[in-house]
This record gives sequence, C-alpha cells and structure tokens, in this order.
Amino acid sequence: MARIIVITGASTGIGGETARLLAEGNNIFIHYNSSREAAEQTAAEVQERGGTAHLVQADLFSEAGCDALYSEVSVRTNRIDVLVNNAGGLVKRQGIGELEWSLMDRVFSLNTFSTMFLSSLFVPLLERGTDPCIVNVTSVAARHGSPTATLYGAAKGAIDSFTRGAAAELAPKIRVNAVAPGVIDTPFHERYSTPARMEKFRADTPLQRNGRAIDVAKAIRFLIENDFITGETIDINGGLFMR
Repeated sequence: MARIIVITGASTGIGGETARLLAEGNNIFIHYNSSREAAEQTAAEVQERGGTAHLVQADLFSEAGCDALYSEVSVRTNRIDVLVNNAGGLVKRQGIGELEWSLMDRVFSLNTFSTMFLSSLFVPLLERGTDPCIVNVTSVAARHGSPTATLYGAAKGAIDSFTRGAAAELAPKIRVNAVAPGVIDTPFHERYSTPARMEKFRADTPLQRNGRAIDVAKAIRFLIENDFITGETIDINGGLFMR
C-alpha cells in the first residue's frame, strides 16, 4: 500500500535523500522554503524512482508558515502516514558572550517550534493514516554542544525531549522517533563549516569519515518500517558520540 509522506526541508541534503530513498510506490510531499530549483530536481528524481512528488513551499520560521504548509497538504489529502520533521539550520554561528535575542528566536523557531507545531497540526491526518509515525531530525550537537553553535544544539536537544513526550502521549496510534545525525556532508556544512573544520570532524570520528545523507535516510526508513519502536533517538555519527 502506498504511503503518503510529508518531508520538511526536502530540497537538498538529508531531506532530499530521504525523499529519494522512500520514493518507490509512495506519495511524497517535498517541502522547501527558497530552494525551488533544487526541490524541483528532487521531485523529478522521486518521479523517476516510481514515486509521486508534490512540491510545497512554506517559511517555517513562523507560525503562519507552518499553518500554510499544513493547509496545502490537507487540501490535497485527508490522511498522511509519515511526517519527517527535517527542516532546520544553524542560522548563524555566535558565541555565548554575544547572544542576541533575535537570533535565539530564529534558531528555536526553525529548529524547535516548527517541529513541535507541525507535529501537532498533523495529528488529525496521521490518525487517519496506516501505521502512522513521526520522525524528527535532531543533531549530535544536542549530545555534546558545540562552540559557536550552542543555540542550535539546545534547540535540537529540546526536540530530543519532545520526541519522548510525544511518543508517550500519542501512543498507541502514532509512533514518534528521532534521528541524531553527526557531521554529514551536506549543503548545511558547506555554508557553516570551513574545510579545515570538516577535516577536524573527520579526524575526530572513530570511523574516520564524515557522514553522507544516505546514512541518515536509511535510519529514517528503518524507524518508519519498524512498528515496535517509539520514543527512540538513533545516533548516526560514526562514533563521534557514544552512549
């Protein structure tokens, strides 16, 4: 049976790779904000792999943007089976001694509030889905913090906690899990990390490489398919953080 899947931040990186991996036989809603050309390319690849792609644009920095995304999906379908809350970003590196309220607001709006609010909005559609689930994307930054990216780590840490609370509250009908990627070679790091920083990440990782988007996409697929896991966060970081 075809799944109906909504993936936020799906134009490139982890979201785009997840859309491609889950494409065959499924209906994929590909959310993007400003990267329409990249989103169209991802949509074309979903179609090539046997899926049906639907593009949805929304600015998830705001409540209105989250409402717009939900409204656009809900006019096209009365149910969904999977919500992947992938959209997020560092926004800007800033040291603890220089924090600005406006930056805190933007970092938490994009990485925390949008995931929480979209999860809430989509509950009615998920309840009508088949084996419905939510998969949130957090970060290794939530595990150990990160100099100049502590805000981002804190915002993702909140999602780690939200995942467990939502899993308990929405059970047994809707499962809620998360993945915590380590350093993944995506446009995220092209924007925020220098080649020297990326090399240090690689050297500090026991598996001696940085991750690929497909490494995370496979974990997301696993959480979607395994119907006896809820409230879990899977770390995908090559051993950079171990529990």
